[in-house]
Formats: sequence, structure tokens, C-alpha cells
Amino acid sequence: MTVDVVAMLASMLRIRAFEDRIFDLVNDGRIHGPVHLGQGQEAVSVGVCGALREGDTMTSSHRGHAAVLAMGAPVDRTFGELLGRAQGLCGGKGGSAHLADVSVGAYGSIATVGGQLPIACGQALASQYLRTDTVAVTFCGDGATNTGTFHESLNLAATWRLPVVFVVENNHYGGYSPLTSTTPIERLADRAVSYGIPSVWVDGNDVLSVRDVADEAVERARGGAGPMLIEADTFLQRGHLGIEATDVRPEGELEFWMARDPINRLARTVVGAGRASVDQLAKIRDQMVAEVDAALTTALSWPEPDAEERFDNVWA
Repeated sequence: MTVDVVAMLASMLRIRAFEDRIFDLVNDGRIHGPVHLGQGQEAVSVGVCGALREGDTMTSSHRGHAAVLAMGAPVDRTFGELLGRAQGLCGGKGGSAHLADVSVGAYGSIATVGGQLPIACGQALASQYLRTDTVAVTFCGDGATNTGTFHESLNLAATWRLPVVFVVENNHYGGYSPLTSTTPIERLADRAVSYGIPSVWVDGNDVLSVRDVADEAVERARGGAGPMLIEADTFLQRGHLGIEATDVRPEGELEFWMARDPINRLARTVVGAGRASVDQLAKIRDQMVAEVDAALTTALSWPEPDAEERFDNVWA
């Protein structure tokens, strides 16, 4: 499939600018509650969500800003949600870890580790039952692969041949625990083998490679062949919460991954292929930053929810 690499780069730049502004807002005390940033992992969300079409659905983890934005959620309303504004995606009641915009197929970030996986199975089952040929994609972190929910979801998806794609964003840390201290295998993709689910490992900082494997997995599911698992190898450029004063990672590890930054990597590819010049990319970056800043200004102008609405949408 032909993809617009410049548009993909612009999308990653928009997401990076959004999260950079969130970092500032948290440190300024303008956003409250836990905020899980994902700078460095943008290629996974952009590559996978770009393979979806209208009607497909996506669920994500507590670190879901990039996936929700990659699905097409408006930047101002996403800011509004984190800021607790009435015009936020969830009325200002969900915050960073509970983002959703059903209008673009983003059915929610789930704070409970692994909690999004059975929801995706349910969406895939609905597609199968209604014969709509839509596909459900769900993102989780490497830590979620150690939960019972992960294994139950894979077992169910395989048994019923559900049209679902599991995407494991392996950033090598579950919270503050190195993956090697909690998991006895090197490739998390291997965990799909026991369920008869095909899986693939991909360089999660190479958005073009991510898009290629996502296209294959999504079309496979859409065609009725059942689920597939993608392990995207990537890394967080900030800590677990994104605002820690100290870092538990060993010396040199961050520098190793910073040299593999997905945005800079794609920029070099774009320039090398003659798709855009360095100056043109600089203008695109400035444009994305300006769009994000304008969206933030709009979100900051919105009021907080009315106290009378505090229990609306809390119970069914």
C-alpha cells in the first residue's frame, strides 16, 4: 500500500508537540492526576492506526495519547480532557488515562493494565456477529503480557477466530521494572504461539515497517483469518509517568534509544528519498507546533464542568 510519508511525519510531530505541552502543563500544576507520556513511541500508534479504515475500532492502555490522536481525535478536545474542561473528550471526567472519542473509533484508554484487551475482543465479536467486516485493534504494554487478562483474551480470540489485532508496545519496562526482571522470554511475540496466533516482531521506531506489518495484520483479520499479534520494539524517552526527577534506567540506555528517535529517523528517510527538503520539514514542524499551541489556547479558554453534572455518565 502506498503511504504518504510526509503526512505520517506530520502526525508524529503533532503528537510529540502535544505531549511536550502536556509535560509543561503537569510541571506547572495545571493538570492533576497521573499522566503517562509516550514520547519516543509515536511510530507505533501512527503506523498501526494508519492501517485502519472508517468503522474499525481501537482501544489502548493508560499511555494512550498517541493512539487516540492518531485515530483522529481533535487536539483541542484532547487537551480539554486532560485539563478537566467541560468540552474535553469525556467531559473532563476521564483525564489522561481514560481518553475516548467514539466518533473516530477510539473506544477508550483503560487505566487497568490489560483491561482494554477483552473490550477489543468484544468489539471484534460484534463485528463477526453482525458481519460488518470491521477490525478491532488494541494496544498494550509489555507489562500487560504478564496478566491473566492478556492470555484469556488471546485464547478467546484464537478460539473464535476474532478479527482483532493485538499490538504490544514493548518499551522494555513494566512501570519501573525492567522487562528482564519480570519476563523469562526475549520475544513477547512468542507468547502468541501457544494460542495458534501468528505473530511478528517489528522495529517500533520505524513507522514504515510498523505500517507494513499492520496492513498485513488488519487485512488478515478483515478477511476472516482471525487474530494476529504485533510486538513493536520501542522505548520511552521519559520515565513511566513522564515527569520523574530521577530515572531508574542504566547509564547509556536512553542515549542509545534517543539516537533511534522515530521522528528523526523518518525525517532522514523523507529527505533521502527526495520527498521533502530539510527546510520544508522544518516548516511542517513549526506548523504542527503552531496548531497544537492554538488548540491548547482554545482548551484553556473552556470552563470546568458544572458541579451539577458531576454524576452524569458515571452510572448506567
